[in-house]
Amino acid sequence: MKLIQAIVKPFKVEAVREALQDLGVAGMTVTEVKGYGRQKGHTEVYRGSEYTVDFLPKSEILIAADDTQVPAIIKGISDAARTGKIGDGKIFVHPIEETIRIRTGESGSIAI
Repeated sequence: MKLIQAIVKPFKVEAVREALQDLGVAGMTVTEVKGYGRQKGHTEVYRGSEYTVDFLPKSEILIAADDTQVPAIIKGISDAARTGKIGDGKIFVHPIEETIRIRTGESGSIAI
């Protein structure tokens, strides 16, 4: 089992959700986050004053998946989130040691 963590532009979350739904992904968690990568933020002008925005708004998507689903999920996220511009995001894949469904006590892949 793997935990797929994707950081994407907020306006791309719905496209990613639709792409993953088409792949049969049963669920995901989405969180609003802030951060920066190579772009190092940007400058904006507000009421005539220029200021630097160090942290940009992003969305974090977490998906627990069986190992066999991971390549398709990564491709689905990449295709749906790509704009071709800087700041499109990143995908991280982490191993999951154990998964337990609290309601039933089921564990392993069937608990996803």
